[in-house]
Amino acid sequence: MTAPEHTGGTKGEPEAELSPAASAAWSLMGDLVLDNERRREVADALGMSFGRAKALRRLARAPMALGELASTLGIDKTYATVIVDDLEAQGLVRRRPHPTDRRAKLVEVTRKGKELARRANKILGAPPPGLVALDPAEAEALLRILQAVAEPSHD
Repeated sequence: MTAPEHTGGTKGEPEAELSPAASAAWSLMGDLVLDNERRREVADALGMSFGRAKALRRLARAPMALGELASTLGIDKTYATVIVDDLEAQGLVRRRPHPTDRRAKLVEVTRKGKELARRANKILGAPPPGLVALDPAEAEALLRILQAVAEPSHD
């Protein structure tokens, strides 16, 4: 018999026993969200890497400075520059002066970039077949569970 798994509690909190069902559910949720086939579908539809599509989708929400984009994507500023240069060469984004910081540029998407971001969002927003196949009561139950899990705890 194996020892129960434990999560490392935050500083000052006791460790909690990790439920095998919770662990399995988390793994399945990750598989659904990080589905490589879906990422490949986006990359193929847009004709670019998923990383560039992710940057384009983020910029389509709101223009941002290069450093902010790098931070949002969890990449270094040098790599963000490479991505923006590539997207700019394709006519998908443009740089413009930052309204409050003369040293910075804002990166914003073009009309063509917004259209590609919409296509990516449509692909990524389509639920997987297994979720679509749930009957309405099961889908409602799943939604309630996920909402409960996503709510921040109020200690």
